[in-house]
Amino acid sequence: MTRSRLVYSTDGGRTPPAAATGPTPRSSPPPHPSPVIVPHDGVVRLFRDRGGRGGKVVTVVRGLRERGPALERTAGELKRLCGAGGTIKDGSIEVQGDHRERVAEWLRARDYTVKLAGG
Repeated sequence: MTRSRLVYSTDGGRTPPAAATGPTPRSSPPPHPSPVIVPHDGVVRLFRDRGGRGGKVVTVVRGLRERGPALERTAGELKRLCGAGGTIKDGSIEVQGDHRERVAEWLRARDYTVKLAGG
């Protein structure tokens, strides 16, 4: 009985809480799902996502061949095109709002193969 603890006793009044037990765990939100794995086949995929963002929709652009400063420039152009904020996370561009059609048209004009993926 190494893990036993006193639950109730009429002897001795109140019992001090055990030092080994920490605060009671609170319910935490479920962990963010693992990132979607996108094949490196030269196709740019546009996702509409709202997970982990309080219900807000973002357009996620994955599969671009640019990296570093070139990706930052592309992200800036897409944000200006959509008139929205955004960021770069894990090599993909996130633009606030559902702008998949507008972004797809812009990318096709620059000779990308584009697929609308996800919801």
